[in-house]
Amino acid sequence: MVLGAGASGGLSSYDDLPDGLVVADEVCTVVVFNSAAARITGVDADFAVGKRLEDVLPLEGLDGRAWWPCVRPYDGLRTVNGHPERNLLLPGGPEILVTARYVRDEPRGPVRRVVVGLRDTRHRAREELSRAELVSTVAHELRSPLTSVKGFTATLLAKWDRFTDEQKRLMLETVNADADRVTRLITELLDISRIDSGRLTIRRQVVDIGRVAHRHVAGMVAGGHAEARFEVSVVEGIPEMWVDADKLDQVVANLLENAVHHGDGTVRIVVEPDGDGAAVTVTDEGEGIAQHLQDRVFTRFWRSGRRGGTGLGLYIVRGLVEAHGGRIEVGNAPGGGARFRFVLPAATPDFAD
Repeated sequence: MVLGAGASGGLSSYDDLPDGLVVADEVCTVVVFNSAAARITGVDADFAVGKRLEDVLPLEGLDGRAWWPCVRPYDGLRTVNGHPERNLLLPGGPEILVTARYVRDEPRGPVRRVVVGLRDTRHRAREELSRAELVSTVAHELRSPLTSVKGFTATLLAKWDRFTDEQKRLMLETVNADADRVTRLITELLDISRIDSGRLTIRRQVVDIGRVAHRHVAGMVAGGHAEARFEVSVVEGIPEMWVDADKLDQVVANLLENAVHHGDGTVRIVVEPDGDGAAVTVTDEGEGIAQHLQDRVFTRFWRSGRRGGTGLGLYIVRGLVEAHGGRIEVGNAPGGGARFRFVLPAATPDFAD
């Protein structure tokens, strides 16, 4: 990076920034042009520093009009302090994302610096692709249960007297199960929104994590799984744990379902003290997870080859654990099979939300 006379403080870490940074002084002379800006624009930093901003960045709107004469940072309205991110064009057509901020010493005073941020459009393209994939996945997952609900309810309304009580009950049970499936999907979407926006609220209370593990195993057994398939071990010495009971239920339920549906053999749950908190380990005896895939397990839309669903469950699990100040890891058990282990701090009532 090159700094001109208008920049103070000597060499800094501007080149460490992932986005392009261009700064012009009060007379529109470029004084900072970092390496990311050089990469995005194709303009050499040594050439840029000392030149006029509009000559170094001759930006155009998508309509082809020159951008700087339109926004007039130095002699335009003094109530304007910058512009939000927008798509603009460089000479020759490359599209980039540009933000601008006008720095004034006092409100409505003259502009002392123009700070311009530059980003490659590939960043936004990745975000848009992720959103499109989420919409596509959700639409696909919603279509099946909603089609079932619509079909059975329409049939019952039109031909109620033609069915026996047993047939009616079977169809209503199917409708109820599909409605639960839709509810779970909507809950997943809300969780993702809160996790991504940092608005996830943790409501702490004292929870017996060992009892939670036993309760979820009992629920799996009541759902038709063999009791002999599960082993629960609770080690003494676990401190009083202040956690969000509902979110802990989500984490444990998801990991157990993952072990049952993806793995084989015995599913083991170990709850034990870990430092000033507690750890829960869930293992199965299936094929395990290949080493090169383990870094992707907690990303959105990750699915094993044998399992359907949205691929959002483990992404949410990690978000819920980290929201507690905990951590989660994945590996393979010594005897084969997948091994998930998460650790939560004990916390205190003082940290309760």
